[in-house]
Amino acid sequence: MRRRLNRGAFAAPLLLVAAQSADAHIVASRLGDFYAGALHPLTDLQDIVLWTALGLLAGSLGAARGRGLVLVLPLGLLLGFNVGLSFGSTWIAPLTNAGMMVLLGVLLAAGLRINAAALLAIGLVLALMRGVVNAGGVGTATDRVLFGAGLALSGYAFITLITALALTFRGSDTAPSRAWRRIAIRACGSWIAAIGLMVGGFALAS
Repeated sequence: MRRRLNRGAFAAPLLLVAAQSADAHIVASRLGDFYAGALHPLTDLQDIVLWTALGLLAGSLGAARGRGLVLVLPLGLLLGFNVGLSFGSTWIAPLTNAGMMVLLGVLLAAGLRINAAALLAIGLVLALMRGVVNAGGVGTATDRVLFGAGLALSGYAFITLITALALTFRGSDTAPSRAWRRIAIRACGSWIAAIGLMVGGFALAS
């Protein structure tokens, strides 16, 4: 038993040293920058919360009102990404993201039936903001076209999946047995609003 522990104690530092030479991106292929763009927003809690909230809101409003986001979000991300490359990304204040979380959370929690135009406007503003922020993840050697394409595809896949899941979970308005599911989605809205208040509080504290 002691011999195994000694071997483990000897091997652990070697593994740690070897891990330092690992590369986070795919070196052998230029598609590494595409994957970096696709995964970059998924490593940011604010992107995940905001995109999830937008998808839940779209799903709670029904397919007819929510399907436009499938195009608006990726196109807005691309536009915001190019704006961020040209003008930088530091001018997007953390309070702006917190305010968007609170807005989406309140709309969900209150069960407000906004029209498709208002939903698309909110989605476009959110996509522009997050596209600008994600432009900050581009390095000097990064292929901007591949990174931007990966970002847009990630947004498309994410919003489509969350909206579809919300639509399926919510079910029909005429089914009384599924009323609790609509209540559950509204409860998620209150949690999202609370997260937004926490993010805003931390931003003000710092």
